[in-house]
Amino acid sequence: MTIWINSPGGDCIAASRIHAMLMDYPGAITVKIDGIAASAASVIAMAGTRVLMAPTALMMIHNPMTGAYGNHEDMQKAIGMLDEVKESIINAYEIKTNLTRAKISHLMDNETWMNAKKAIELGFADAILEDAKKASNEASYAFSMRTSQLSLLNKITTTHAHTTDQAPPEAGTAALDELETRLNLIKPH
Repeated sequence: MTIWINSPGGDCIAASRIHAMLMDYPGAITVKIDGIAASAASVIAMAGTRVLMAPTALMMIHNPMTGAYGNHEDMQKAIGMLDEVKESIINAYEIKTNLTRAKISHLMDNETWMNAKKAIELGFADAILEDAKKASNEASYAFSMRTSQLSLLNKITTTHAHTTDQAPPEAGTAALDELETRLNLIKPH
């Protein structure tokens, strides 16, 4: 299965459910990040057997956020809930990256933005998406107008020289002069 991600993130509980469903999938999962996998979207990306990022893609991890209303006890409960959500997110990052929980926590505290190379270096991604055109074995050709014109000129001159050698002498000079005049019109200088 291939999952393409280009998301600024969203609800971390929804991301947790998507991550769990993907982890439960029995086959290999390739995650391809072609734009951004930020916040909760980075958690989903961690379910990939292989995570590939476009050379221009970004990944961002940070601490979970919430809104809270109430008194001191309500705020303490919100902080406790955020701590537990952070620990659950670290679980997903730790499985994929093999970084220490302390290192991941520090990266989240600092709202870390990673380009493809940095994400690979830290273990959040496995490789850069490759250009299929460059990887193909098909021959490629460069086109040069000057080379093409010279090649055509040489073929015509060679062919005309060969046919005038076989033609009767009276047919040769007028036809050859006319051909040379025409060829000089297209001859690159």
